[in-house]
Amino acid sequence: MSCDVAVSAALLLASLNPSHALQPRLIPVVSTAPATNPLAKEPLFAGIIGQAKSLKDEVETYRKGVKAAAAPKPLPRLDRFEKKVAALSELDMKGHLELAARGTDGDLKCILRGISQDLPKKMDELMKAVSPADQELALRDMAYLLNDNVEVITSPPAPEV
Repeated sequence: MSCDVAVSAALLLASLNPSHALQPRLIPVVSTAPATNPLAKEPLFAGIIGQAKSLKDEVETYRKGVKAAAAPKPLPRLDRFEKKVAALSELDMKGHLELAARGTDGDLKCILRGISQDLPKKMDELMKAVSPADQELALRDMAYLLNDNVEVITSPPAPEV
């Protein structure tokens, strides 16, 4: 649960205290909209987000088919999916290089590089999967990585320590 939602819930529950029923009270409005990193609006990083979300949707479609399968079967259009994963990996590396060129010394730069390196590894695991259980495991790991790819860019930057 996000901090904004937790605070809103706590305020709502506190306002329901019967001992304060007759007292007028002001309930502060707390935004539940997620804070966003301004970087996420830049074309390169917005492109990474869009591609990662699209690929994650494809992964979830694959997962439904794998869960329903009793025996291993090839995943449809896997070669096309593999090309999209490679393209996203390249974009992540571009994002890393862009942040490095800006002199950014934050975690995001390193995380994008790591995701760029991990995407082909996860794809390789998926290609080598021989059973529905292996496919499901590889797809689950790919889904987590794609989700991380979105969240690391959209999360607000952490304060410098």
